[in-house]
Order: sequence, then C-alpha cells, then structure tokens
Amino acid sequence: MSINFLIFGTKLLEMNFVKYFPYFYIVFALFFIYDAFTKYINNENYIVSILFAVVAIFMFFFRRHFNNKFKNRQQ
Repeated sequence: MSINFLIFGTKLLEMNFVKYFPYFYIVFALFFIYDAFTKYINNENYIVSILFAVVAIFMFFFRRHFNNKFKNRQQ
C-alpha cells in the first residue's frame, strides 16, 4: 500500500465520521430525556438531565447548520 492510499483512506473515513457525528447528539439527547423521566418518576433532581438534553439538541442543529454551510461553500 502506498502512503497516498493511507492518507486518502483516512480522509474518507474522517469525512464519513464528520457527516454522521451530529446524529450522536440526538442519541445523547434521547438518553438524557430518558434519564430525566426516570429521575422525575423517582422524585429526584432531573433539571440537569433536561439541560443536557436541550444542549445536545441545540448542538445537533448547530453542527448540522455549519456542516451544510461548509458544504455549500465548497461547491
């Protein structure tokens, strides 16, 4: 294998990872919503879990917006 193949193969893997990474924020948000719900049922403090869920949802839209903006700038 040549060095160029390794570099481009890594670049391709990195681009696919960057493309799908914002969806991990949705997974984290769903986890924190579930955590908040279980804490609410058990009469525990659930505000922090809700805040983390809100931040994760915000980060999803923020990253998606800037990924689309970056993609449109390259075209």
